[in-house]
Amino acid sequence: MSPRARSVLSAVLIVLACLLAPLGALSGWAMYGIGDSGRYEATMTPLASDSDVREAIASAVTDGILREVHVGAPLQKPVDHFVRDAVRSFTHTPAFRTAWQAANRAAHDAVMRALHSDREEAVTIDLAPVAQRVKSQLTVEHMPLANRIPVEHTEITVLPSEDLNQLRKGFHVLEFAGFWLPAAAAVLAVTGILVAVCRRRAVLATGLGTALGAALLGVAIAVGRRLTLDDLPADVSPSAAGAVYDALTGTLRLVSWLLLALGVTVASAALLTAAYGRRRRASAAPAQAQADQPTRVRA
Repeated sequence: MSPRARSVLSAVLIVLACLLAPLGALSGWAMYGIGDSGRYEATMTPLASDSDVREAIASAVTDGILREVHVGAPLQKPVDHFVRDAVRSFTHTPAFRTAWQAANRAAHDAVMRALHSDREEAVTIDLAPVAQRVKSQLTVEHMPLANRIPVEHTEITVLPSEDLNQLRKGFHVLEFAGFWLPAAAAVLAVTGILVAVCRRRAVLATGLGTALGAALLGVAIAVGRRLTLDDLPADVSPSAAGAVYDALTGTLRLVSWLLLALGVTVASAALLTAAYGRRRRASAAPAQAQADQPTRVRA
């Protein structure tokens, strides 16, 4: 193979590897981060302590309870205030964290079933367990008629039905590519470096391309966050949704930073070794020239 053909082939392989690296990170995140129930639960559990999430849950549960509580006008405001304070207080208890874990576990199972089936029903989180615990707390605190509060299924939509078809297709692609894309990116990068005429330059290009792909992945995560928050239903708290988005994409952001650091490190190492090689050749040239000069011998 001619040097020109090797250079073209190396460039094509390296470009493909740099394009597949961020896509591989995205597919791996979907498969091993979001798709795995244990990792998903570990990601969502700390949100039970997030103030925005607690406030959003408290508002939804309170509104659901107050819709079923019918009192006279003089008692309406005191009852509303009492229920809201009781619900907010409950969100700081271990019982709330237990209910939050159970709700998220059920929601994840529902999402996975929806993504692997053909049903077009919206995926929701049922807050009835939280409402039941709040009802028990109000009964203990002797709120009038608290034991007669009907516990209705107060639901928060996780995946709207109109988005399911598109999300299902994208998730299936990412799930299939979760292992193969990162492996293909690594194989293409190594092959591109090996067939290159100048391997040091190929390593430099691979490092810079990887860093650029990681930066684009980070930008995509930020843009996705903004688009997600701009398209929320009116009854969903943007701050709570932002906290959930940040928690779910935390691993992906970390991977993008790691890829960026890896690319910059590889590119820097290639530049440093190139500079070191030039210095050695420059210092060796005068010595070689002096050694090549003919030695004069006096008769």
